[in-house]
Amino acid sequence: MLETEGFDLVRGVVPPAMIEHLRGEASRLASVEPDAVQGIRDLLRKSEMVRECLATEWLKSLVPSGHACVRGILFDKTPGANWLVAWHQDLTICVQAKCEAAGYGPWSVKHGVPHVQPPTSLLKQMLTVRLHLDETRAANGALKVVPGSHLEGRLSAELIEPLIANEVICEAAPGDVLRMRPLLLHASSKAESPAHRRVVHLEFAPREILASPLQWYEC
Repeated sequence: MLETEGFDLVRGVVPPAMIEHLRGEASRLASVEPDAVQGIRDLLRKSEMVRECLATEWLKSLVPSGHACVRGILFDKTPGANWLVAWHQDLTICVQAKCEAAGYGPWSVKHGVPHVQPPTSLLKQMLTVRLHLDETRAANGALKVVPGSHLEGRLSAELIEPLIANEVICEAAPGDVLRMRPLLLHASSKAESPAHRRVVHLEFAPREILASPLQWYEC
């Protein structure tokens, strides 16, 4: 399903004790960065607990051999920290410094970090893993996806519009893991319920895939 649909949902894979630890870590990070209402970024640099999570057998079993985690973000969507995410593909990666390399561009800077669009061939080899720490339903902004859209390559706005009629809402329980390809069309609505929707968003890529001299920002 991951290769044909571009996503799959693995039920109940995060151990209950780890869920509680990560919820506590989410609270700690939120107290340190109270203004980060659209996600706490650079998660691998800021959280030893998340780095330790990467070494667990249950998480390694979800990721292809030879892949490393190259970016981490903590999302917590509530009515008080709320945002709409329009339909899009994840087309950029974070690197340590801007270096010209064939097939990489355009460049941008977000949250003080250099971002670049890599070749599509690189994006096709990446995998996003989202750990759900809370009940995640349509009412509190569960992710919506368009199955199979990752097979279409980079999509223009004109091509995206007719595809979203086929959306699927990825509702999840605490401990469920959503795996998805970056080129999969996805979006999420604002939260309507008062509950947390905490998600640990991790991106993985083959270790030696970047063109020299580019280096991953977080890996």
